[in-house]
Amino acid sequence: MIALDKISKIYEVGGVKVCALDDVNVEIEEGDFVAVMGPSGSGKSTLLYTLGGLLTPTTGTVTIGGSTIYDLKPRDRAKFIRENVGFIFQGFELMPYLTATENVMLPLYLAGLSSAEQQEASEEALGKVGLIDRASHKPTELSGGEQQRVAIARGIVNKPKILLADEPTGNLDQKTGNEIIQLLRRLHEESGLTVILVTHDPTNAKNANKIMKMIDGHVGNEKRLEKIEMK
Repeated sequence: MIALDKISKIYEVGGVKVCALDDVNVEIEEGDFVAVMGPSGSGKSTLLYTLGGLLTPTTGTVTIGGSTIYDLKPRDRAKFIRENVGFIFQGFELMPYLTATENVMLPLYLAGLSSAEQQEASEEALGKVGLIDRASHKPTELSGGEQQRVAIARGIVNKPKILLADEPTGNLDQKTGNEIIQLLRRLHEESGLTVILVTHDPTNAKNANKIMKMIDGHVGNEKRLEKIEMK
């Protein structure tokens, strides 16, 4: 489903070139749950944003479902990503003046759906993350875990094939973070969603069926794990 072929990403900082990704080759199968691990600065987030269509590589190609995404015109690429990829961030990235429902509706508004369609899909997504009773609350009225659930609902409301999560438990306590990881696992198992999770936490990574290790812009060994049943 996803293939990164000879991907490099070079930044220039103060006249110095920094290689964040160095000739990376990765294949991710449809329905995989992949945990990307590595020390700070190893290129994990750069890899995630590059395969998600948000960060143009210096060299190489990214193919998703047969489409070479950086060959598409910017508007076409944005539409393709909006329809196929969902994102979750460490900082939630919710609009503070919007309710949970309105935050979840945003991608649908951008996609041009009717108000009725936006409302229906938003309620369905909030139901999947167990927050339908908090739909009218704004982010400041929600706990950190609840805010991240809203962000997950927003990430899945378009029913994407791929969900990218960049340290989604980084701002949460251990118990709440574990609940978020279990929610991602449940969504993965119930819908066949392809999940790519950037994490520092080995406990979180054990919930994946593949671990990808990164260091200094390179992808190291991959390890297949036995499927772990939901508790």
